[in-house]
Amino acid sequence: MPVLTAPDGTPLAYHVVGEGEPLLCLPGGPMRASAYLGDLGGMAAHRQLIRLDLRGTGESGVPADPSTYRCDRQVDDVETLRAHLGLDRVDVLAHSAAGDLALLHAARHPDRIRSLTLVTAWARALGIDFTEEHRREAAALRSAEPWFPAAYRSYQAVWSGTATDADWDAIAPFFYGRWDAAAQRHAAQEVPQSNEEAGERYAAAGAFDPAATRAALAALDAPVLLLAGALDSGPLPRVAEEIAALLPGAALTVQPGAGHYPWLDAPERFTRTVAAFLRAAEVPA
Repeated sequence: MPVLTAPDGTPLAYHVVGEGEPLLCLPGGPMRASAYLGDLGGMAAHRQLIRLDLRGTGESGVPADPSTYRCDRQVDDVETLRAHLGLDRVDVLAHSAAGDLALLHAARHPDRIRSLTLVTAWARALGIDFTEEHRREAAALRSAEPWFPAAYRSYQAVWSGTATDADWDAIAPFFYGRWDAAAQRHAAQEVPQSNEEAGERYAAAGAFDPAATRAALAALDAPVLLLAGALDSGPLPRVAEEIAALLPGAALTVQPGAGHYPWLDAPERFTRTVAAFLRAAEVPA
């Protein structure tokens, strides 16, 4: 397992899967070990996946200063990995909460981005959040599912602030297009793979300056793909469309029947979409 050292001395581990052109993969959670990304539904057959374990997660070290878990303070970690890999420009794929980190990195280092793939990604860095109303709207799409009544009661407990650990476990089906054995195994790893303290600090006050980030990204000269799940609430497809409108030349695709982890719901469709985008990004404009 390769390890590099962040500017503040924190050891950062990354995992290499597959062969070909590198694709730097940033995990969400926030602050979940990159193992949950796996090979992204078979993307390792198309690209060499470089999965970074963010500081304090997976095989990476715990920083001396916990305030460095804040999203904007991890931008240097991403840039250090790019330089360590010897890549002048890099293709970046970010999932979920890592959308914020990827956007901040692209805003600070636009000349280092060859392409940006945002998979069911958050964009608080641009001033777009995901609300309880969004969650309720997406949940309503699942009302015919056999697990819905119990899971929705637990969702209501989450929204009211009375949720138990069992309630948090019970809402997991809402984040997958199919609540099958594979999804259940994947969901069971979330807690052991996550750094709760780091996750709470990730979006701490001061992490985001949406106006400045929007201004910086308005001149981004790199193709951007936003891939949303038709059943996902973070972001809803219509919210992903708002995000795409803030990024020049961004393309939005909505994967039918997909939740928050589209590479699990329909691996072949996911890999076909992302691989085609990356192939096009390799060709100079």
